[in-house]
Amino acid sequence: MSHPAYAAPDTPALPLHLVDAAGFSAWRAARPAAIGAWLDAQGFDGAAGSFALLPGDTGAAGAVLGVGDRLDPYAYAHAPTALPAGAWTPAAELPAAEQAALQLGWGLGSYRFTRYRKAKGAQAQLRLPALDAETLAVLQAVERVRDWVNTPTQDMGPDQLEAEARALAQAHGAQVEVFAGQALLEHNFPAIHAVGRASHRAPRLIALRWGHEHTGRPHLALVGKGVCFDTGGLDLKPADGMRNMKKDMGGAAHALALAGLVMARQLPVRLTVLVPAVENAVGPDALRPGEIIATRKGLSVEVDNTDAEGRLILCDALAYAAEQQPGLVLDFATLTGAARIALGPDLPALFANDDAVAEAWLAAGRQTHDPVWRMPLWRPYLRYLHSNVADIANAGSRMAGAVTAALYLERFLPENLPWAHLDTYAWNDNSRPGRPAGGEALGLRSAWAMLRARYAG
Repeated sequence: MSHPAYAAPDTPALPLHLVDAAGFSAWRAARPAAIGAWLDAQGFDGAAGSFALLPGDTGAAGAVLGVGDRLDPYAYAHAPTALPAGAWTPAAELPAAEQAALQLGWGLGSYRFTRYRKAKGAQAQLRLPALDAETLAVLQAVERVRDWVNTPTQDMGPDQLEAEARALAQAHGAQVEVFAGQALLEHNFPAIHAVGRASHRAPRLIALRWGHEHTGRPHLALVGKGVCFDTGGLDLKPADGMRNMKKDMGGAAHALALAGLVMARQLPVRLTVLVPAVENAVGPDALRPGEIIATRKGLSVEVDNTDAEGRLILCDALAYAAEQQPGLVLDFATLTGAARIALGPDLPALFANDDAVAEAWLAAGRQTHDPVWRMPLWRPYLRYLHSNVADIANAGSRMAGAVTAALYLERFLPENLPWAHLDTYAWNDNSRPGRPAGGEALGLRSAWAMLRARYAG
C-alpha cells in the first residue's frame, strides 16, 4: 500500500515537531537556548500554518510545524510544500486520531493534477510507521473527485464517465448496466434523454450494483448529477458562467468516489449507484423553453429554463432509485448557484426529509472537518414551481433557488423513503493549503463517516 505523498517506512527522515500556539512556550522551553534564539530571530511562535527549519551542524536537523486543531487534516496541509523535499517523520509518537489527521492532511496538501503537464519540483514526503488503510482510501476518493472534475469535457464526456464507472466496478467486482441514446426512451428515462439529446455524445444512465447477492443487507442508493458540460442549453449561460462548467458532473464524481469507498472498505450494504450522464448542448434538437416533457414517475414538467437541467436528469434517476426499494437514498449535485450565494463555496447545502439522517451527516461533518449545512425543505415554496399547463415547472421564481430545486427533486420520491440531497460546489476558486484551485470533494468525507457509523457501527 503506497502513495507518492508518503515515504517507505525504512526511508531516512528528519524529525518534524508539531506544535500549536498554546503549547509552543512549553515546547520552546524544553529546547536548547540556541534553538530558542534561532526561532525568535525568525519570529516563529507556533501559529497555525507556520513552519521553521531547525539548524544542525551540516544543514537542517529537523523542522517545527505550527498547527491549529490537531484533529483537523487541513492543519497539516501546508507541510508538503512548505518543507524542503525529502522525508519527514513526527518527532514524537502521536495518538491514532492525530496521526490519521496528519496522514490525510499531508496527502490533501500533496495533491497535484498532472494529466496535461508535469509537476514542477519535488515535494516533502511523510514517513509513518504504517499508513492507516481507511485514511488512505478516503484520500484516494478525494483525489478521484479532484481528478475527474479537473478533467475537461473533451476527455470526460458521458462516455468517459461511463468508462470510469466500469473501471471502478471491475476493481471491486460490481456490475454495470447502461441505458444510452434511444434506449433511454425505450426504458422510460425520457427526461434524461430530453436534456442530452442535442449533443453528439449520447446521453445515458449508468447503473452500478454491488453486494446484491447479500439479500439480508441494508440497501443504499447513491445518485450523482453527471452533466459533463453545461452550456445552459438554449437559455445560454454568459461566458463567465460557462467557463468552469466541466465541473457540472461533480455530483457524479462524488457519488462514484463514495461508492469506491463503500466497496473498498467492504461496508456491509447492498449498493446501487445511478449516474445520469449528459452534455447540455445547443443544437437543432436542443430542449426548448416552454416544452413539456415526460418523466419516469409520470409527472409532466414544463421547462421554464433549460439551464435548470440537472434536476431534470436527477428526477428520472431518483424515481428509478426508489423503484429499487432502498433503505436510504443520497444524491449529490452541483445543482444551484443559489446555494453558493446562500452559503458560499465551502459549505454544501444539505436537504433531507429525515431528521435522523440530517443530524447524522451534520455530526459527521463536525467530526471530519468536512462540514455541511442543513437547509429547509420549506414546502410552501412549491408554489414557485407552479405550471399552468403541466404537473410542475422545472424552475420559476428567483426566490429560494436552492430550496425550490430540492423541493422539485423531492416530488419524485415516495414520502416514506429516507433521502438526503447535497448541493455541492465541487470546486475551489483559489488555492489554500490542502485545497488547490480546481475540482474539490465537498461533503464526501462526512458522507462516508455518516454511512460508516450507520452501517458498520
